[in-house]
Amino acid sequence: MNDNRQKGIFLLVGTAVLWSLGGVLIKGVTWNGTAVAGIRSIIAACVILCFMGKPNFKFTWPRIGAIVSYAATVLLFVIATKKTTAANAILLQYTAPIYTAILGTWLLKERVYKKDITCIFIIFAGMILFFIDSLKAGNILGDLFALLSGVSFGFMSVFMRIEKDNAPMQSVFWGNILAFIITIPFMGGIVITVPSIIGILLLGVFQLGLSYVLYSKAIKHVSALEAVLIPIIEPILNPIWVMLLQKEVPSLYAVIGGMIVIIGVTVRGMYTKEAALIADETTRG
Repeated sequence: MNDNRQKGIFLLVGTAVLWSLGGVLIKGVTWNGTAVAGIRSIIAACVILCFMGKPNFKFTWPRIGAIVSYAATVLLFVIATKKTTAANAILLQYTAPIYTAILGTWLLKERVYKKDITCIFIIFAGMILFFIDSLKAGNILGDLFALLSGVSFGFMSVFMRIEKDNAPMQSVFWGNILAFIITIPFMGGIVITVPSIIGILLLGVFQLGLSYVLYSKAIKHVSALEAVLIPIIEPILNPIWVMLLQKEVPSLYAVIGGMIVIIGVTVRGMYTKEAALIADETTRG
């Protein structure tokens, strides 16, 4: 069990590192955002299919919800990264716990605690700092796309939770197929260059495809708390790679806002784990 847990943690760290490469690779590919998102998704779908096996053509309403919200998440995130800083794009997406908590009470009938509300306000306060900064820099549209990607990410988390015992990797596969189909009309203006081809292959194979394969294996062996906290490596590393390789330096507002968002997500993850343990002990009693 201990070996499996260590393996799970190692895979989860690998997942977060691969996810964190999104910002620098997306900015390195010169194509428009929708083209990058669509081609990245079809490559990722092929990678996932190699590990998943035969596609399942049974579509329940939670699976359809997961597919649509996943496609929206990957499309909106790429477009946001093209239109604003990598730091703003990834950290605004990490406001997803706000929407997950709201949707969880509605769709999953999960209880929201006062501690959840406190964490949501912390995350919301950090989010405000991003928009203050973007109003000055003219990146408000990119931040709005990033915020919407957080909303769709929240929907995806809830639908995937409903689908947790029904091969959720199928939802990821079909979500990538849907994302590709949506972007087909916007594929014009692609200039084939070696750096762009290398970048899109790295995005599809490793940053999106292999990362979700690793995550699906890791999630079976780690605790709920570890599954929440370890991926927070992603929003920390993402802007660092872009700063080092693309010379895009986050603003002071983005740094402070990002720290607040990460603290809010971390604290909520800890309280969620605590609540789960209490519920489990109550059930056993």
